[in-house]
Amino acid sequence: MPSLEIEKLSKRNHYEEITEQVKRLIMDGKLKVGDKLPSTKQMSEQFGVGRSTTREALSALKAMGLIDIRQGGGCRVIRNAPVDMEIPELASLRLNRKTVLELLEARESLEVSNAAIAAVKRTDEDLKRLGDLIEEMKHTAHDEAEGERLDLQFHLTLAKATHNSIMVRLFESIMNHIETAIHDIRRVELYANEAVAERLYREHSAIFEAIAEQDSELAADRMKQHLQHIESIVRKHLGES
Repeated sequence: MPSLEIEKLSKRNHYEEITEQVKRLIMDGKLKVGDKLPSTKQMSEQFGVGRSTTREALSALKAMGLIDIRQGGGCRVIRNAPVDMEIPELASLRLNRKTVLELLEARESLEVSNAAIAAVKRTDEDLKRLGDLIEEMKHTAHDEAEGERLDLQFHLTLAKATHNSIMVRLFESIMNHIETAIHDIRRVELYANEAVAERLYREHSAIFEAIAEQDSELAADRMKQHLQHIESIVRKHLGES
């Protein structure tokens, strides 16, 4: 495919500019339904950005329903106009912004404590379960549904490694609410985006290593960093800086 007709990037949020330019090419008919986009490498070179930035833009275009991202098969235009730009789930989420942020704050407080306690109280069996999940994450890095399932399973298994039934019930209650509120963000931003998925794998691995070493302070610190990363992505969608 020939080079895209692009304008030089100027703003700080490069991925948003790339998203907007490609969206405009599709809506103006310069990229038609069925057309294949250049490779991530080619687009990155054309825009003068890193591949992770280009992947963010592609993830956003996929969320709009404009393109399909196929593993190993590149990206193809599937619509010439965005589906409803305001996803109902996200509209609801924005209306309850305060509640969602409070849930994320509560989750961080609970899970940082869980990590610290699990590092001390975990058994060899707990460690094996966590290690098996990390290994599965490594081999299913490009599967969105599996990525989401394994992520939740890892955090639940870690909560169970505290051997405190109250902590487990609190975690399940908080996560049920969070999953309902940010399900679409999780799918689009965390698992469809290869760069973010890879970072999440590294973060989970780091938490596992600290628990394996029974380093309570390190486990808590790594869990905090991981959850603050998740929160920053959610805040972006909430319109928070």
